[in-house]
Amino acid sequence: MAKNVVIYGLHSVQAYLDRQPEGVLEVFLLKSRDDERLNNLIKALRPLGITLQWRERAQLDELAGDSHHQGVVARVREQAPGDEHALMDFLDALKAPPFLLLLDNITDPHNLGACLRSADAAGVQAVITPRDKSVSITPVVRKVAVGAADSLPFFQVTNLARTMGDLRERGIWLIGTALEEGAKSLYETDLKGPIGIVMGAEGSGMRRLTREHCDHLVYIPMQGSVESLNVSVATGVTLFEALRQRRG
Repeated sequence: MAKNVVIYGLHSVQAYLDRQPEGVLEVFLLKSRDDERLNNLIKALRPLGITLQWRERAQLDELAGDSHHQGVVARVREQAPGDEHALMDFLDALKAPPFLLLLDNITDPHNLGACLRSADAAGVQAVITPRDKSVSITPVVRKVAVGAADSLPFFQVTNLARTMGDLRERGIWLIGTALEEGAKSLYETDLKGPIGIVMGAEGSGMRRLTREHCDHLVYIPMQGSVESLNVSVATGVTLFEALRQRRG
């Protein structure tokens, strides 16, 4: 069921407008801002008959619940994320080998937003998360993702381990990242063909059942004194190694 939500930031509003113009209800703009980027957005909005309202910065801060709105706040109609059934329909319609990102137990909206941004840039076709104990698409996620939250199909499933089993039955190889015995170097792993990259929360990593449903475990070789990377950084490294191999 659709609900009304607030999004903010030039990239987020423009990406939503490009994908779902009929869902934009009203847009609030900073009175003191007048530049090419904002004017281009206004030009795209006016033919749609969308209400434009000019506000002071403090009013936009309150509307967005954040001061980093770039002078643009919008109220939009948002559809809920797809479920496991919608995911299977999506996979049935794919014309290319699946390249998926599965995120387990990611609760920080900044991390999810950064992961979505990297996934979009690397050519991932969809992002999958569990419905419980994971952050969904929030205004902060949209702002950090700079448009990827609206350009990338996003699915939340009831049981991630069961969904992983369904993906494996479809011939999709699941590659999990883990620092443990038996894991193979990322750079020595075949990441071509139908795959799903599985990332766990920073610190705790993947949950046990999630890890057990992976076909292979890999690690990112590192030098220096740090033992691990932030999950969004590790996601970017892993996805772009997969992109490098898939292009080759």
